[in-house]
Amino acid sequence: MKALFAALLQDTSVSRIQECFGRKQAQSFVYGLAGSQKHAVFAACYDRQPGTMVIVTHSHEALADWREDLTSLLPEVPVLELPETDLVNFSAAAKSVELSAKRMDVLGRLMRKEPVIVLARAAAAVQKGISKQEFERLSLHMKIGDVLPKEQLLERLVQLGYEHAEEVESMGQFSARGGIVDVFPINALQPIRIEFFDDEIDSLREFELATKRSLRNISTAAILPLAETDEQGKPELFLSYLEGQGIVVFDEPMRIREQVLKIIKENPELKKKIFNWEDIAAAAQQSNVIYTALMLQKIHSAEPETLISVVVKAMAPFQRQMDLLKAESRSWLEHKEKILVLMGDRNKADSLHELLARDRIPSACREDTAELGTDFVNIMQGTLLNGFELPEAHLIVIAEKDIFGRQKKKLAKQAAKGEKISHFREINVGDYVVHVNHGIGKYLGVETLDVGGVHKDYLHIKYGGDDKLFVPTDQVHLLQKYIGSEGEVPRLHRMGGTEWAKAKAKARASVENIAKELIAIYAKRKNAKGFSFTEDTPWQKEFEDAFPYEETPDQLTAVEEIKKDMEKEQPMDRLLCGDVGFGKTEVAVRAAYKAVMDHKQVAVLVPTTVLAQQHFQTFTARFQDFGVNVDVICRFRTAKEQKITIEKARTGQLDILIGTHAILNQKKVQFQDLGLLIVDEEQRFGVKQKEKIKKISAGVDVLTLSATPIPRTLHMSLVGARDMSIIETPPAERFPVQTYVVENNDAILSSAIKREIKRGGQVYFVYNRVETIDKMRAHLEELVPEARIQTAHGQMPEEILERVMVEFYEGRYDILLATSIVENGLDVSNANTIIVYNADYFGLSQLYQMRGRVGRSNHMAFAYFVYQADKVLTETAEKRLQAMKEFAELGAGFKIAMRDLEIRGAGNLLGSQQHGHIASVGFEMYCKLLEEAVQALKEGKPVEEIPEPVIEVQAEAYLDGGYIQDAMHKIEIYQRIAAIRTNDEIRNLLDELIDRFGEPTPVVMRLLEIARIRNYARRLGVRSIVEKPMVLEISFGTKPGFVPENLMKLMELFGTNIKALPQPQQMLRIRLMPSYKKDIVNFITRVLMMLSGEESGMQRKAVLKRAAQ
Repeated sequence: MKALFAALLQDTSVSRIQECFGRKQAQSFVYGLAGSQKHAVFAACYDRQPGTMVIVTHSHEALADWREDLTSLLPEVPVLELPETDLVNFSAAAKSVELSAKRMDVLGRLMRKEPVIVLARAAAAVQKGISKQEFERLSLHMKIGDVLPKEQLLERLVQLGYEHAEEVESMGQFSARGGIVDVFPINALQPIRIEFFDDEIDSLREFELATKRSLRNISTAAILPLAETDEQGKPELFLSYLEGQGIVVFDEPMRIREQVLKIIKENPELKKKIFNWEDIAAAAQQSNVIYTALMLQKIHSAEPETLISVVVKAMAPFQRQMDLLKAESRSWLEHKEKILVLMGDRNKADSLHELLARDRIPSACREDTAELGTDFVNIMQGTLLNGFELPEAHLIVIAEKDIFGRQKKKLAKQAAKGEKISHFREINVGDYVVHVNHGIGKYLGVETLDVGGVHKDYLHIKYGGDDKLFVPTDQVHLLQKYIGSEGEVPRLHRMGGTEWAKAKAKARASVENIAKELIAIYAKRKNAKGFSFTEDTPWQKEFEDAFPYEETPDQLTAVEEIKKDMEKEQPMDRLLCGDVGFGKTEVAVRAAYKAVMDHKQVAVLVPTTVLAQQHFQTFTARFQDFGVNVDVICRFRTAKEQKITIEKARTGQLDILIGTHAILNQKKVQFQDLGLLIVDEEQRFGVKQKEKIKKISAGVDVLTLSATPIPRTLHMSLVGARDMSIIETPPAERFPVQTYVVENNDAILSSAIKREIKRGGQVYFVYNRVETIDKMRAHLEELVPEARIQTAHGQMPEEILERVMVEFYEGRYDILLATSIVENGLDVSNANTIIVYNADYFGLSQLYQMRGRVGRSNHMAFAYFVYQADKVLTETAEKRLQAMKEFAELGAGFKIAMRDLEIRGAGNLLGSQQHGHIASVGFEMYCKLLEEAVQALKEGKPVEEIPEPVIEVQAEAYLDGGYIQDAMHKIEIYQRIAAIRTNDEIRNLLDELIDRFGEPTPVVMRLLEIARIRNYARRLGVRSIVEKPMVLEISFGTKPGFVPENLMKLMELFGTNIKALPQPQQMLRIRLMPSYKKDIVNFITRVLMMLSGEESGMQRKAVLKRAAQ
């Protein structure tokens, strides 16, 4: 990669970073870099000045990315990871020994000042460990001829933390017999055999672990300590091994500090076992320290002498669009840029060379030592996670992934219709979870345990102290993901403590009041008599067929759900949650047409004048040939025109009225017969306007549209207070908007604008200060003199604002310099770049809506969120911008709303008050308590919890590792199995499993059979089914769900082998014959089918009868 390194160092900022590498005891702060750009720059600097370098990261993902890029860029340099050992209970289990061994190996290399790169996560970096002096003192060195009594050696090995065993089986063990001692040092590849002659070491040799046979003689051996054993030794940080030499890099220091604080908050007892951020920062400052972050920030306990800002852009993925790659390459070559394309192997490099040659684009496959040329595309062998552009060095780096992208995820089958979203956030390893009975813990993954000779999968949950809980996968429904408020780390509860019970009781008391208000809303809705619309007419079908695009499956489902609601007598109240540009408007248009067909009027409420105008155009165009009268009330209309429109609405001459909140004024605007209210961009309306909507909509069907529902709306839907439809699938030929969070830099802004104009597109430039907007216009005219620029803001007279918007829509301007009014502006399919100036001042939902203005066609779209250079961002602003980068994929609106719920904390459902109770029990548990309180009030008595049937059979039923390896997939499938309620759902899931993972193994099939048993058990009111050595016990709850005739048939079939025990046991006891036990799961299924009165269960009667005799 010498060619890449040489090109990188031509950038002034990068060469300044390289100078920092040569300093002693200095502190520098590099910002502006992220991902592979950062890895490549640091690798280039390291290549010039190799030595010992330690990189501390905040997460596993960041560490894995560093490792992947560095091993590819610096193949000759050892890149090691410093593992963290199990702090809570250090046991000499194989895993812990292995980790300790790795840790000691890294420490040994640091002590010897080897030229290595060590990667460490925050948790590993702050562990208290053995000091360098102790390490040297405790290390045991021996050679042939040394006098060392055997007893003394055994004593030393125990001191060093080695375990005595009958025979050495694994690392960290020793054994003694006669004059021979076998030991497996943690720093050796093979175990060592030491033979004594009296007290003298007579021979040293390595032996093979499996056969225990000697392999070869050695003259010396070193045994490193396994654990810190000397209590007098003062614990130290691993950085002390550097002794002021080498370089320490803190990647995102604020996050590392957050991580350290999080570890202590989760487990207060660990405070004594780890150092804090201040300690690690002080230890690092003995060496040369470089802090690096995407944005300039204040670093606690650090005072960098040098600040270096690097201007760099991430490479926009080409999504396999080769024409786009060719066009960009031509443009770069014209500007004499150095283009480097990295391909994984020689064949791919040759294929790309041929592809470019066909279009006469000069390119060459080069060795990685050759200098980069500017007259052709340089293709080299190598890998990087992502490419980037370095404007000052005129360098363009394209990674293979940028061209071909990731493999598309397979679309999972949709959840059953009408099902509330119960798992709106997947549970990942390391997430906080809430267990109904034990409170808040941390999910550590799925583990297969052998219990009584039967293999089963369990979810491993860590609680406070050393408490662990293994939850059987059939009880996955007892777990929920914890959502409190971001930045707040919940304290893990102790199992069996009173803390959880108290938190739950407080939250329960708080939800009771809210439940009363909800009940009132429910009752009003239930008792309100609305209008029951008739079924679809042939006109409706013709109208829907006139839609020029193919609908997505989600759109069709949403339309279906809305129509069904409209045909009911109760008024509809449905939230349609779909991403910007995913076709919500078309769904609303169809609902409006259905209402008009039944001679009802429709009101469309929008938050801004501009949006009212756009909806008016959309609706008018769509209803053009169908005889529907559409009109609009907004500031763009004169008072006289508005008066005529209002009169038409009152007398019934108008079918659809579109307008801003002016149409809520019932004194001014009256409808003759309003049947449907459509509220668009619901998150934009305030509380007072919502109250007015409530008044106007009594007895009227309401359809609410939103891309990022406000937390309160989301709450209402998630607790079932209103219905919800979601459109998640993007229209075909749509790409995610490429999102960049960048420092204010003229070069980047001008190249972004020029790039868009060059491909014939338009640009939104959001600048939210009306006072200085003209200065910004003058600045843009200087930057891009060829561009036609126009300004728009809310203080302009309405008619001028409308004219500007329409002219931009018609393509008369290249750049629309506007305030945030564009957030709900016109859809301009030709505008595919948006630049948001001072993005850190906007809320998450606003940023998301603004990004949604672009990318509405099949062109690649770009969003630049710009913040001021050298400005320290607030933590919330940084998290918001981070969230925008994170959720760049299509359909992320719902996730954005969930993240907003976390950043802001979930407020009271029906009012503005923020609830601390939600943080103490988690959002999902809060919703569950609320549902229970509502149900209790409805029925006038506390909710009876229907326990899930317990199935205990001696049969292996789990998702084995050979079938599904990924922990995320495992928990997803377990959650799906736990949610199964019908046999059809089992068949659908089986089809999906075969499709995704291949033919299921017998243990997986058994798992689905047990899900089927559960379905029958629930219907029959079964409390538990337990297989005992001689009998099968089926216990029933207080209200069994079978008819007596079916029980009589079962009794008749089994004769003396079955007993029915009355209350209090309420149980059936069946004697188990060996033939039944052979396939116990099938046997239980048949028994339950017979109890349910199913014929297919009866067909086995003869077989069962024969076995019973």
